[in-house]
Amino acid sequence: MFDFQKFIITGIFLAIAFVSAKADDSKEKTFSYIPNIHGTVRPRFELDSKSGDARFAMRNSRLSLDGKVAPEIDYFLQLDLCDQGTFKPLDFYVRLQVATGLRVQAGQFRVPFGVETFRGPHTYLFANRSFIGKQICNYRAVGCKLSYQLPKLPLLLEAGVFNSSAITLHTVWSKKLAYAAKATYTLGEVKFSTGFMTIAPDNVRANFTGASVEWASERWTVEGEYMYEHYTGKMHDPCHGYCVFGSYRMPVKAGIFNYLSFQGRVDGMTDHSNIKRDESGSLVTDNERRNRLTGGVTLTYLKSKNIFVDLRLNYEKYFYSRDAEVARGDGDKLVVEIVLRF
Repeated sequence: MFDFQKFIITGIFLAIAFVSAKADDSKEKTFSYIPNIHGTVRPRFELDSKSGDARFAMRNSRLSLDGKVAPEIDYFLQLDLCDQGTFKPLDFYVRLQVATGLRVQAGQFRVPFGVETFRGPHTYLFANRSFIGKQICNYRAVGCKLSYQLPKLPLLLEAGVFNSSAITLHTVWSKKLAYAAKATYTLGEVKFSTGFMTIAPDNVRANFTGASVEWASERWTVEGEYMYEHYTGKMHDPCHGYCVFGSYRMPVKAGIFNYLSFQGRVDGMTDHSNIKRDESGSLVTDNERRNRLTGGVTLTYLKSKNIFVDLRLNYEKYFYSRDAEVARGDGDKLVVEIVLRF
């Protein structure tokens, strides 16, 4: 069935993109009302190596728009026109700089907790997100947060309060809100992060703590993250999640591609409760303990930070307990995808 609302939204984004392309960028300006528009297109092919089943999918067709209405006031809008066949409104917020280093942000966006969860489709190093970023802490919400960058110390502090209901339910009244706080300290090429989050999507409150460390140089990116989730009233055993990965990139000349990179990752999680809801409001039912090894290679055509193409090949090897009931697609598989960023 034709969806007129989605058609209008898509048309607005395309019209803005056309206006932005026609804008005169030759004149130096300290400020402009013309927004920036970016997109990510991510088609893929997957092969289940055990059953032989295969499928094609449009994993993401994402558009984002950002800009300023004043030097101290900016905004960000993002939607996915096709997330495996589903239309998803994602991020819509306004941000005010109220003092030097101090900002207030309100709207719908990622809750300030975790590191892996903040990666977008164009910044993924692997075809599929880690268990931390997908099953344990895939959380957007409607609310408000404060962020403060200390003036003489490379420390960023963030804290916010949010609705506990799904992002599609803005009209729900509740006595239970979600809270989160995060601290990020940067020391040269090394970045440390830690945080806390508490949510109440149903009748049970879930509390999260986590920490990560990342080292990034011109060619190397190495990161490790740990996350712990426990529930009030001992409604479910605590969940532990981890992710450790490394990526090495080097310049090459291979047709249109100018970079070649290699990735390796090990991640896992213990049994996970199904009491929470995902971003669409549906209950999460995936709760099996599992570990996984992922190896990958990526060819990249890189023109700039926001103009590039990745051709990615990943193989994932899963490890479950003997009596686990593994759903189709949640086992060993080969993934080939193209990521276009513009």
